[in-house]
Amino acid sequence: MNESLKGTVLLVDDDPAVAKVLGALLTQAGLTTHAARDGQEALALLASKPVDVVVSDVRMPGMDGLQVLAEVSRGWPDVPVILLTAHGTVPLAVEAMKAGAADFVLKPFDREEILFTVRKALLRAQGEEARQQARPTGGFIGRSRPMADVQAVLAKAAAGTATVLLRGESGTGKELAAKAVHDGSPRREGPFVKLHCAALPDTLLESELFGYEKGAFTGAATRKPGRVELAHGGTLFLDEVGDISPAVQVKLLRVIQERELERLGGTQTVKVDVRFVAATHQPLEERVKEGRFREDLFYRLNVVPVWLPALRERPDDIEPLALHFLEVHAKTNGRPPFTLTPDGLAALRAQPWPGNVRQLQNFLERLVVLSDTQVLGGQEVLNELARQPGLSPAPTSTLPVSAASPSSELQAAPTADSARTLESQRKEMERQAMTDALRRAGDNRTLAARLLGISRRTLYNKLEEYGLL
Repeated sequence: MNESLKGTVLLVDDDPAVAKVLGALLTQAGLTTHAARDGQEALALLASKPVDVVVSDVRMPGMDGLQVLAEVSRGWPDVPVILLTAHGTVPLAVEAMKAGAADFVLKPFDREEILFTVRKALLRAQGEEARQQARPTGGFIGRSRPMADVQAVLAKAAAGTATVLLRGESGTGKELAAKAVHDGSPRREGPFVKLHCAALPDTLLESELFGYEKGAFTGAATRKPGRVELAHGGTLFLDEVGDISPAVQVKLLRVIQERELERLGGTQTVKVDVRFVAATHQPLEERVKEGRFREDLFYRLNVVPVWLPALRERPDDIEPLALHFLEVHAKTNGRPPFTLTPDGLAALRAQPWPGNVRQLQNFLERLVVLSDTQVLGGQEVLNELARQPGLSPAPTSTLPVSAASPSSELQAAPTADSARTLESQRKEMERQAMTDALRRAGDNRTLAARLLGISRRTLYNKLEEYGLL
């Protein structure tokens, strides 16, 4: 790999020699590196420095690599983890992938292979950040008729073997639905492997799906199974399948039809026993007409279509969702229980929530951390709505009188400061938002980034820009 990489990698290895050699390789490629000798030191570094990717040895005294993976997934879900192991078998890879690992590399590692793997993780992390993937909530919540219908269809689909295509807007819970299909199926004891198809360019997506043989390309230092093989006996979830290129569509069609594949650079046919669940927010019928998506692949995927309704189509679910998220985020952030008043609920119901459940969840997490009171009424909701881009206080006619009275901040008349440039006002408000989030989060920068709805990397860049580091 000749192109320069950008980002920060945290190396976790109890052998200083390995960390030194690997650090030198990554630094030469343009990356910034930090080193930790054990898991505890790694977690401390993650809490204090911006990190894009973690590369951890599996066999270490004390906290091993899988435990490091679990802690990073819990505390920094946007940071991918690559595992280094001298015992790299497919079963270990399946265990690591099920636990959330981005990838694994065998020791002794090849220079091109480790750079290739880190590049994939960086690209995947950027794709995850772009779509602001929410953490799983543990199950569907709602009492509306549309969600009851969806759950009934998912339960029937889970009992069979047919391919399921999940449709709907971003943030409606398609990954949660895919997991529900897997957990309700006879394959529940097998692996549930997921791949976000829009996060990787074609060349990397193909190798991720189908695997590769040693020497297939620069960086392929050893044979590597793809996600299809890793899902053998279980379920493969292909998120944003509507974004894959025609070239990859052809190969995916063959796997779905024949249940066999060839790794990149290989000639041997590999049989696989995999159930496919795909998801997309794209209008696939239109893409078929435009020639951008193969019609035969569409029909192979669309055996059991399931449409997940937007949140605005199921307003009755806003109350149970809000109460659930308030409870979860209060516990997570060490806050006492919160109460949502009727006018507070009315303010939430009046919002269109274009980002659906994911946007509601993120909004309520910010409200939990930033609120000075445990009783959330219409005014508290409106104040937070006014601070969030893409959200705005609802028209007063839609709210009870107690919730419709705007705060003194919103009523203030224009002043001479209105003459300042838009850019200077934006920067001042942005700096104030950073300061406020850090104060509310007790200077926990990971939590502050979540409150602001940005990545840790973006937060660190902004803090440096405004001299707040």
